[in-house]
Amino acid sequence: MLQPYASPVERVWYYSLRVLCGLIIVFLVVPILVIVPLSFNADSILMYPMSGFSWRWYHEFFGSVTWTNALKNSLIISPLATLVAVVLGTLASIGLVRVNFPGKALLISVLISPMVVPVVIAGVAVYLFFAPLGLSGSYLGLILAHAMLGVPFVITTMTATLQQFDYNLVRASASLGADPIKTFFKVTLPLVAPGVISGALFAFATSFDEVVVTLFLASPEQRTLPRQMFSGIRENISPTIAAAATVLVAVATLLLLVLELVRRRSERLRGAPTPIAKSVRRSFLKKRIEA
Repeated sequence: MLQPYASPVERVWYYSLRVLCGLIIVFLVVPILVIVPLSFNADSILMYPMSGFSWRWYHEFFGSVTWTNALKNSLIISPLATLVAVVLGTLASIGLVRVNFPGKALLISVLISPMVVPVVIAGVAVYLFFAPLGLSGSYLGLILAHAMLGVPFVITTMTATLQQFDYNLVRASASLGADPIKTFFKVTLPLVAPGVISGALFAFATSFDEVVVTLFLASPEQRTLPRQMFSGIRENISPTIAAAATVLVAVATLLLLVLELVRRRSERLRGAPTPIAKSVRRSFLKKRIEA
């Protein structure tokens, strides 16, 4: 926020920085939004100016067996891959945050390496590993591969969340007789839920938008929506691709809105103790007083 006593130089820098950030946002967002009006174009060519408004390409998208099967495959693979990534990433994050051991930094680097390694290299490596096991060309192979790409995002968000977690609540729960599993579901999980949800959203977006690894592993019957779009661009550029791209943009926008709601909820949780935290602390203090 600009202070009332700011100097002229500070005021110029304040407004210049915001104008620059706005221009960068426009530069990044406008090319994405340009494709949305084209999905409603009555013409069969992707071009401006538009000849008229039509729902034709959405009817073709949702009425085509090829496109609906691709969408169905994406809606099958992405949620399952997200579930696997969240379970593995959450457990790994808890272990990494709570325990110090030799080689911890190296293990973290290995776990988040799918985030930084080029996707082509990851696709070749996964194919060479899955092919002898018979997982190439199977839904299980695609789910595991997409989960591998989503785990680093879950670990990153969960590690940041767990760094601020009060482990005295876990000790208090154990002192009251709760076993580790009950403590995790009743105390730990509700408090770190914003981090879990954020990691799940990133993992889902990564899986739903993945095309390179899918090219290496998927059979023709397992084409996901991004892969079908990639094939359509190579073979025949149709405005149906614009309709599919608009669907992807809508999904990404919805995920960003959910992520923003989770972020705001997380800020509120940091500012005030939750009912669960209050209950555990109250029980813990009561037991200490009775002792």
